[in-house]
Amino acid sequence: MAEAVTPPPGFVRLDLRPNGFIDTNGPLYARREPGRLVLGAPVEERHCNFAGICHGGWLGTLADLLIGLAANAQARLWRFLPTVSLSCDYLMPARRGDWIEGRADILRTTRNLCFVQGLLAVAGEPVVRCHGLLKVGGEVDPRFILKGFEDL
Repeated sequence: MAEAVTPPPGFVRLDLRPNGFIDTNGPLYARREPGRLVLGAPVEERHCNFAGICHGGWLGTLADLLIGLAANAQARLWRFLPTVSLSCDYLMPARRGDWIEGRADILRTTRNLCFVQGLLAVAGEPVVRCHGLLKVGGEVDPRFILKGFEDL
């Protein structure tokens, strides 16, 4: 059973169409900053391991979602961006009840690749540093346009 979540001011729940993976691993929220999408997510009990801290696999999933969503919104790519490479450094634990915020920077976009780095943080303290490489291909696909974030 999902836990009730009240996101911080300015965050809206992302509507990523019916998607079993996101439905299982979410909920995901976002808010706008100038030229940037900020991803937000609560750490729920189901995201935690036997030690009672957020599972690294879920944090890695969140990092992967961050780089793809940020690349689409911030570079206005609006297409499926498969992850070619993702590297994560786990800096400190996140715990049940924490609110995680993710910010990403698009370092370079070419015709075929998008290079992204990101940071997941709790209360301003870095939890995960990540960098990834996304494959850019295909045409713009309306299914990947984030409603409310089209004009970052």
